[in-house]
Amino acid sequence: MSNENITFEELLNDSLNKNKKLGKVAEGKVISINNKGEIFVDLNYKADGIVPKSEFSFNENENPKDFFKPGDSITCEVLKLNDGEGNVLLSYKRYKSKIEKEKFEEKINNDDIFEEKVSDINSNGAIVNCYGSRVFIPISLLGGTNNSVEKGSIVRFKIIEYNPKEHKIIGSCKKVLEEERKQKEQEFWNNAEIGKEYSGVVTSVCSYGAFVEIEGVQGLLHISEISWEKNANANDFIKQGQKIKVKIKALDKENKRIQLCYDGKGVNPWTKINYKIGDIVTVKIRKIMPYGAFAELQKGIDGLIHISQICERKISKPEEVLKVGEKVNAKIIELDPENEKIELSIRELEGTSNEYNDLEEQEKM
Repeated sequence: MSNENITFEELLNDSLNKNKKLGKVAEGKVISINNKGEIFVDLNYKADGIVPKSEFSFNENENPKDFFKPGDSITCEVLKLNDGEGNVLLSYKRYKSKIEKEKFEEKINNDDIFEEKVSDINSNGAIVNCYGSRVFIPISLLGGTNNSVEKGSIVRFKIIEYNPKEHKIIGSCKKVLEEERKQKEQEFWNNAEIGKEYSGVVTSVCSYGAFVEIEGVQGLLHISEISWEKNANANDFIKQGQKIKVKIKALDKENKRIQLCYDGKGVNPWTKINYKIGDIVTVKIRKIMPYGAFAELQKGIDGLIHISQICERKISKPEEVLKVGEKVNAKIIELDPENEKIELSIRELEGTSNEYNDLEEQEKM
């Protein structure tokens, strides 16, 4: 078959179309770029190709000279075999758009994370130009970043709805954050063990302690692990937002629960007490029970004044003599530091006081 019987399209497809799935694609060398922004292309055929400025980019402000120079290779989509002046009419932006769309759809199918710059933002959300497509991220799906996102910000997101025919492409930063949080949590539970130390942040403080976040997981720091003092207020020792070092005290991986301990609690005061049986101490009544009263000797050290040791006369309840917050003198009658127990007596001091009073009266006579 002679060349006269072969159409231009057949010759073009035969010599230039190396990638059949792209359709009429021509690859050539840039001959020149004129001041109008037109690119002339050597297609290794009797007719040269031309890329008008309007077919270079969807962004009309882009200058072809900033991207190509004579001698560079360029691949374009064929629009017309003859533009009326003997040139093959080419489009670089349409070829690039198809390639970008294929890459975009491949990343969507792979559930990849996109990281792009916000091109615009409004009261409804953010707009991102991604692989030549316009992606909308509703404000509800910006996740924890919605207060800091502005035009020019870099956001990380996944595509959760893709409908190019209706020009509807929805992205979600929240999905990325949630997936990364779950992955981080899983890694934590896989590696967590009792005694392991972590840097944590106090997320909330309550009457019975505080919750501390460590590697995306919430753990309980009970008030008993914050202070040796009885009825202590956690807010007096730690604050929300504070960074602290904690260790895992107890671990329940099945129910995803952690109990923490805190070095900031300090040394157990019971290991440093300097009392002995018979000492007379000034104590503060901290708590009254039916069987007696608990009195604070010092921070973290309480002793029990049994109802029988409150006074010489018989009483039916401690409130008849004592009240919470009152300071009284008492005598240490039992001491067991190992089991953290001290027993006190006010009654024994009353007898001693009466003896002193009798002696003083005798001396006056």
